[in-house]
Amino acid sequence: VQLQASGGGTVQAGDSLLLSCASSGMSFNHYAAGWFRQAPGKEREFVGGINWSGGVTEYGDSAKGRFRLSKDNAKNMVYLQMNSLKPEDTGVYYCAARKGPIRTTEGPYDNWGQGTLVTVSS
Repeated sequence: VQLQASGGGTVQAGDSLLLSCASSGMSFNHYAAGWFRQAPGKEREFVGGINWSGGVTEYGDSAKGRFRLSKDNAKNMVYLQMNSLKPEDTGVYYCAARKGPIRTTEGPYDNWGQGTLVTVSS
């Protein structure tokens, strides 16, 4: 099972980015997906999660109202649309997957991608 996160880059405050997470060796149709991020010198934090069907989403406080998760199970893809980006959104973004419902902590996720770096300049 492999997860591949992509779409990171350097943008200015107020810009948008679309992160993608592709899975191989596993169908997202049976997994919830989560996005976490780790800023320099900080612990990894929950950004958002989406359930197996894509019908349920949950967001961390920093993402609410600005970020949106979506899923395409036919393509084995999960997307994180990030709008109105702020410098504090800077960090490495990781996608993760687990069987079962969304969880907001890292431990329950047993499949992780390598991360994609997002840098937001002021």
